[in-house]
Amino acid sequence: MEAIYRANRTRAKIHGTAERPRLTVHISNMHITAQVINDDEGKTLAYATTVGKKEKGTKTELAEKIGTEIAKAAKKAKVSKVVFDRGSNIYAGRMKALADAARKEGLEF
Repeated sequence: MEAIYRANRTRAKIHGTAERPRLTVHISNMHITAQVINDDEGKTLAYATTVGKKEKGTKTELAEKIGTEIAKAAKKAKVSKVVFDRGSNIYAGRMKALADAARKEGLEF
C-alpha cells in the first residue's frame, strides 16, 4: 500500500509536456523498462526495455544499458530535456544507475 501512495504522491507533481516529456522507469525483479511520455497527447516518444533480450550482467549493469538506450532513443525523437518519474522507487541503486547513464548520454533532467 505504501508504494501506491508514494507513486501517486510522486506523479501528482510530475507532468510531461511536449517541451519536457516524462521519463518513467519501472523496475521489476527480472526486468527494467523506461519510457519517454508526452502526457498532453498521451503518446510514448521513446522506449527501452530488457524484456526479450538475452543480455548478461548484473541488474545494475542492465539498468545502465537501458539508461544509455533510452537517452539515444530520446535523442532520435528530438528530446533533450525530460522530467524524471521514479514512481514508487527510491532514487538509489538501479534507479540511480539508469539516471546517471542517461545523463552521461546527454539527457537533461
